[in-house]
Amino acid sequence: MSDQTITCPKCGHEFPLSEAYSTQMKEEIAAAKKHFEQESLQQLEAEKKRISEEANKKAKEDAALTMQDLEERLKEKDEKVKELANQELELRKKQRELVDKAKSTELEMARKLDEERDKIALEAQRKADEAYRQKALEKDKKISDMTTQIEELKRKAEQGSMQTQGEVVELELEEILKANFPLDDIKPVAKGVSGADVIQTIKNRVGQECGSIMWESKQTKAWTEGWVTKLKDDQRAVNADIAIIMTVVLPKEIKNFGPYKGIWVTDYASAIGLAVAIRAGLEEVAMARLAAVGKNEKMEAIYNYLSGTEFRQKVEAIVEAFTTMKEDLEKEKRATQAQWAKRDKQIDRVVANTVGMYGDLQGIIGTSLPQIEALEMKELEEGEA
Repeated sequence: MSDQTITCPKCGHEFPLSEAYSTQMKEEIAAAKKHFEQESLQQLEAEKKRISEEANKKAKEDAALTMQDLEERLKEKDEKVKELANQELELRKKQRELVDKAKSTELEMARKLDEERDKIALEAQRKADEAYRQKALEKDKKISDMTTQIEELKRKAEQGSMQTQGEVVELELEEILKANFPLDDIKPVAKGVSGADVIQTIKNRVGQECGSIMWESKQTKAWTEGWVTKLKDDQRAVNADIAIIMTVVLPKEIKNFGPYKGIWVTDYASAIGLAVAIRAGLEEVAMARLAAVGKNEKMEAIYNYLSGTEFRQKVEAIVEAFTTMKEDLEKEKRATQAQWAKRDKQIDRVVANTVGMYGDLQGIIGTSLPQIEALEMKELEEGEA
């Protein structure tokens, strides 16, 4: 039997074994080994199971922690989303408030600017009207002074024999009346005979007398009340229907012409117009008288009057007068419109220059310049434009 040894696992010493013992040992060792292997396998399975259980437990714990973390994160995210949504709503609300406030401010500034422009326009209009009125008054005063001087010079230049002047005036009055009233009988009063200067006997188209006008002309520096009494006496002496004094200087109560203490008084410029009016009245009275005499005579007088040159001339004069008045009115209207347009442009130019000057001063002085809201808004609008 060969010697076999066995090594001590602790000290490494080899011990000799007999063959039988060796076989038994081998079997025991194999059995122990198998038992060890089985126990090892059981321990390994148990350890694996433990490790697996611990791993599963750990995984579940980790998963639970992860889930909890995710839930907390999701909760935080929801809260942040809600907070951001609330912030966005608040910002939108503030933005709307700012837009509404800006619109309200813009509207208020536009109203103030319109009010300022209206004030400037009214003030400019008032100043322009005042300046125009002042110039007109100055012009009227100059014209009045010049007229007074001219009249004074004229009276001085025409100084001379009062009798000679009177004769000249009588001749002028006679010629003027004859030229304007060719149908009438115009006769001067003879020198040395008590009475006025000229007697105008009015006749219609058929030659019928319709009345008479007594004319007295005066060229003196002052009005004399004694003329009225004398002219009334002369009127009664010749049985004239109307008595007229044509004078350079009128009574204080009369302007241009008018009735005065039972007679008529007129200046030289209004004499013919007054004569036309009085003559027409006397003709109407005469026609009314003719109506009482006979219808045929009345119709003939009316026909002759309407078909005559004088009626046509009167109608033409009326039409020409209205045409002239219409043209003058249109001219005044166009002049007024042009003046308003010119003033509107001047106002806009004043406002624009004021805004420009305000901007220049802001650039030089800075924030120390007092703020004028109307000009600030005007400057902003011009910058945007």
